[in-house]
Amino acid sequence: MKASEAQIRTRLDKPGADIRLFLLYGPDEAGANDLAGRLGRAMGSEAERIDIEGNSLKGDPGRLAGEAASLSLFGGARYIRIAGIDDDGTEAVRLLLDAEVAGNPVVAVGGGLKGTGRLLKLVLAAPNAMAHACYVPDARNAAQLAAGIARENGLRLVNGTAERLAALSGGDRAVLAREIEKLSIYLDAAPDRPREAGMEALEAIGADLGDAEMQSAIEAVVEGRAAEIGVELARLEQAGVSAIPLLRQLVRRLMSLAEMRADIDRGASADEVVKKHRVFFKEEMSTKIALRRWTSPMLARAVERVREAERGMTRAGGNAGQVVADEALVTLARAAARGR
Repeated sequence: MKASEAQIRTRLDKPGADIRLFLLYGPDEAGANDLAGRLGRAMGSEAERIDIEGNSLKGDPGRLAGEAASLSLFGGARYIRIAGIDDDGTEAVRLLLDAEVAGNPVVAVGGGLKGTGRLLKLVLAAPNAMAHACYVPDARNAAQLAAGIARENGLRLVNGTAERLAALSGGDRAVLAREIEKLSIYLDAAPDRPREAGMEALEAIGADLGDAEMQSAIEAVVEGRAAEIGVELARLEQAGVSAIPLLRQLVRRLMSLAEMRADIDRGASADEVVKKHRVFFKEEMSTKIALRRWTSPMLARAVERVREAERGMTRAGGNAGQVVADEALVTLARAAARGR
C-alpha cells in the first residue's frame, strides 16, 4: 500500500506483524536511508540486523522470506535491511509477502524504482507492505520537514528557525535531524516537556553547517581551480560538514548556470544574461567567467555526475561515501579547468 511520510514514520517507529515490508524509493536516497534507520532504532540497539544487497535476491529469491522467518541467534529482536533493491527482487518480495510465517520486519531502499515497475506495483497492491516515495525537499517542504522533526524532539521552531535550518542543511534529512537533536539537548526538550527554539538557540549551538566553507568549495569546482579543491574539501571535513548538502548546493549552482548558458546559446550576451537573472553585482564577473568556461553539454553532464555522486555516497555510506563525493568534485574541477 502507498504511505505518506507521516504514515511511514509512524509504522517504522512502531513496527507490527501486519506489515512485513517497508519499501523506500525515489531520488532522495539520503532521506530514504534516514527513514530506514528509524526501524533500527525502534527495534533497539540489541537487535540483530541482517543486511542484504538487492542484487543478490535474483539468484536466491527464497533467502528473504527465510531470513524474515528465522529466529535471532541471540534470542532477541531481529530485522532485515535491503540496499539497492530493484525489479530483480520482485520474486523475493512476493515470496516474503505470501509466506505463512515472517516475524522479522524488512526495510528496503531502492532509489531507481519506476512507477511502472513490477516491484513497486506488487508492493502498492499488497496489504501487508508499505511503499513511500522520497523526494529531495524544496525550500518550503524542507522547512516543514524541519518543523516535523523538531516536534518529534519536543521543539517548536519559531522566528524563522525552521527556514534557516532548511536553507543551511540543503534539505538533507540526516543533517536536519542531527542539528535538531543538538537543539533538543541544549534546551533540555522532549515530547513530554516541549520547548521553543529560536535563532538565539540555533546560534548558541553553532549550527552554521559550514555555509561559507561550502560556497568556497563550490566556487573552486565551478572556476576549475583543481589545485585548490583538495584544500577546500579538507576544510569541510574539519568543519564536520556533510557532503550531501554540498552536492545539492552545487547542483543548484550548476542548474542556475545552465539556465543562463541556454540564454547565451540563444544569442544573448553575458551582460544581458546576468542582468536578466539578477546575479548579485559582486558575483557578476565570476559568473561571466563561468559562463565562458562551461558549455551547455558540460553543465548537463556535470549535474548528472553530481546527482550520481549523491546516490553513490548514500549507497556506499561512511568514509567510502565521502570518497565518492570527493572524487566527483575533483573530476568536475579538472573538467572545468580543461574547458571540456
